[in-house]
Amino acid sequence: MKSVEELRQKLVAAAKAVPPSDHVPAAFEKRIMARLAHLTSTRGLLPYFDLWALWTRGLWRAAVSCVTVALMVAAWSLFVPPTPDSEEFTEQDLQLTLMASIQDEEDGW
Repeated sequence: MKSVEELRQKLVAAAKAVPPSDHVPAAFEKRIMARLAHLTSTRGLLPYFDLWALWTRGLWRAAVSCVTVALMVAAWSLFVPPTPDSEEFTEQDLQLTLMASIQDEEDGW
């Protein structure tokens, strides 16, 4: 198996053989190389891992899904016909409820 240095030399030679395109912005490769040099010098050989960006992306996705669900529920509540009301809670029902609670206290509860 070839060494890593031989493979790197072949890759550099292949890259030099291809002329640069006009579609690439000026000094693009210098910016990329400077960014790579900065990342490897500050983080070692590991790539930069932004935990805040990960959280932000996840929270925005959650917010979008929550808004979607809220809009769907709102649309559903607008288009579903209302159900007829059952009998309403009257004054007599209120008195019976209060009397039942008083009777429970008298029974020892």
